Amino acid sequence: MNTKAKKKRVAIVGAGPGGLTAAMLLAHHGYDVQVYERNAYVGGRTSSFTMEGYTFDLGPTFLMMKHILEEIFEFTGRDMSDYMQLAEIDPLYRLVYGDSGKAFYPTRDREKMKDQIRRVFPGNEEGYDRFFEYEKPKYERLVPCLQVPYEKYTDLLSPRMVKALPYLDAHKNLFQHLGRYFDDDDLKIAFTFQAKYLGMSPWNCPALFSLIGYLEHGLGIYHPLGGLNQISVSMARAAEEDGAVIHLNAPVKEVLVEGGRATGLLLESGERVEAHDVVLNADFAYAMRDLVDERHRPKYTDRKLSRMKYSCSTFMLYLGVDKVYDIPHHNIIFSNDYKQNVDEIADIKVMSDDPSVYVQNACVTDPSLAPEGKSTLYVLVPVANNKSAIDWDREAPAFRDKVLDLMEERGGLTGIRDHIEVERVVTPKFWDEQYNVYLGATFNLAHNLGQMLMWRPHNRFEQIDNCWLTGGGTHPGSGLPTIVESGRISAGLILERDAWYLER
Repeated sequence: MNTKAKKKRVAIVGAGPGGLTAAMLLAHHGYDVQVYERNAYVGGRTSSFTMEGYTFDLGPTFLMMKHILEEIFEFTGRDMSDYMQLAEIDPLYRLVYGDSGKAFYPTRDREKMKDQIRRVFPGNEEGYDRFFEYEKPKYERLVPCLQVPYEKYTDLLSPRMVKALPYLDAHKNLFQHLGRYFDDDDLKIAFTFQAKYLGMSPWNCPALFSLIGYLEHGLGIYHPLGGLNQISVSMARAAEEDGAVIHLNAPVKEVLVEGGRATGLLLESGERVEAHDVVLNADFAYAMRDLVDERHRPKYTDRKLSRMKYSCSTFMLYLGVDKVYDIPHHNIIFSNDYKQNVDEIADIKVMSDDPSVYVQNACVTDPSLAPEGKSTLYVLVPVANNKSAIDWDREAPAFRDKVLDLMEERGGLTGIRDHIEVERVVTPKFWDEQYNVYLGATFNLAHNLGQMLMWRPHNRFEQIDNCWLTGGGTHPGSGLPTIVESGRISAGLILERDAWYLER
């Protein structure tokens, strides 16, 4: 910790991974960091809950680009392995294609992967080599472009960006792009369903996001023992070790602004908190509408916010069952017509009669999450956000039954209803009302080209001085590694501004 740094106070709204990243870095450099979290626990959606001995992650279940997290700990003089233990997941996941009975188990073992492609998608195996030949340099060129801020249009002309331009593939969507490697549509889906991590359709998602497939196949997928909630717990612990104070049960009512500059926070308790800087780690549209007076954000009026593009939402089942199913850690059960399914979610915004279902069977990797001989099943179904006319109070019970039927009939979870001991159902209405996620859009602002880089809300919030943004609604975007990057970028901008008094 830099004890010579001047003690400027930074007030951070929200103890999610973006806010905690900023807290770690700033506290380590001697700032007076005060984090205000509305819940009784850290993490936001990267948190956990328990039911009768079963522990569930509330939100994210995939950890990619683990080196991003490791770097944050290294920047504060720590070894991440002292705070949490990671297990690599292999196979990456099991993919089940509708009623066809076809199953595919992608793996990081390239020879095994090619042999499996040869068996399941004959004639496409050499495309896997071409995938690595192109996607590896694409990753190496594009990822550095996502690790820096974009505050003016000339930032788009940096040498870093110019070198990456040939890999943006801006003229194609993600599904079209995978056609350069594979001619089987089901195999293309195996490398494009990851658009759902961004809440988008592979047929609308920009082709540059093929790098997510490379992240999985080239760098791996990991599970922290105890669940991904341990990321938030570990980051909070590290921040507190360097003097950050995390205030739980402390919801924020308003960002205080004077003369165009953020001066602190008004808590719902009535307490006023003075601060030199404010970092907003809340859902972007919620933060604008509920925490920032409209006169201080002319670029993001309520009308403008309502017209921006948002991701899909999710319907969730958290099931504690009295057995351990013999299926992998991650499982995706596709609908019979996957394109129709994602069109219904993203464009038509209706409830799908044949949804796709993700099932996490984490206890095959981490038995600590359930009582001995039992297991947790985390079930996620992408659905339309709350711009739809779906009445979830009325529709949830029947949709829950539909999902359980698909898990049993296609996913191999035989007799699932007979084995459920505890259960929790979460709908898009819950995300909106309980977690302040605007429209229940769990992946935040959509990642179309008009809402990326320079055109996404800036980390240095351009409407208010000394106000900074982290989280999925700002650059570089949603997804756990990029949210951590947003915290690093915002903290880095504060440190750069104040470099005159910080040790170099």
